[in-house]
Amino acid sequence: MRRKAFPRPPRLRVKRFSNCYDPLMTTRVYLVRHGATELTDEDRFAGAIDVKLSDEGRDQARRLGLRLQGEPISAAYASPMERTMDTAALIVASHGLPITPVDGIREIAHGRWERKTRAEVEAEFPEEYARYETDPFSFAPTDGESGLQVTARALPALLTIVEQHADQRILVVSHKATIRLLVSSLIGVDPRKYRDRLDQSPCALNILDFKDVSCPRLTLFNDTSHYSGDVPDVPKNRLSKTWGGRK
Repeated sequence: MRRKAFPRPPRLRVKRFSNCYDPLMTTRVYLVRHGATELTDEDRFAGAIDVKLSDEGRDQARRLGLRLQGEPISAAYASPMERTMDTAALIVASHGLPITPVDGIREIAHGRWERKTRAEVEAEFPEEYARYETDPFSFAPTDGESGLQVTARALPALLTIVEQHADQRILVVSHKATIRLLVSSLIGVDPRKYRDRLDQSPCALNILDFKDVSCPRLTLFNDTSHYSGDVPDVPKNRLSKTWGGRK
């Protein structure tokens, strides 16, 4: 008995180019942490509370503005907190741009830890803090947010901005934890370790280049050469037990 012949499946042709939408188009995001605040030197949790920029923080933002004044920035966005809105305004002062507040990129809320130092939190809420040190991505303090919750609101907000400004240059001013969580998600860093593996200094410049929302590239990270010189100091404190060091 002769076997029935089946047609051969079509030969797959592998495309030799990226899945990115347009290789000639790049959207650049200048993603900036706000400048130093009145609580920065005290190394306190300050996420949901509104804290003013210090004189040092305003100077950092002005210096970054001078650095970026020749860039063709067409839009500026910021978390609605006073420290981020003021930082953004100082950076694009020479561009004459309005600052659009975006709630999705606000800082992580620390709940009952707000305004407390790491040592105070560890002493008052040892069980909570132990879980936070192990996995800050999935754990949230009482009345606070987890890193997962922040990513769920911040990533769509940033990608919406990118979609709305294709092939443009955009300033986005956000916060320490939020920026590190965004970068973790976009470039594939383990988000459970974002606090210890990614640093973010006051008024640090990060540059993300997008071919489209699915094709980001981290071009510059945590750069503070506009106010601190070329080589940064070794991190200390940073609300991290790992990088706390000796005082």
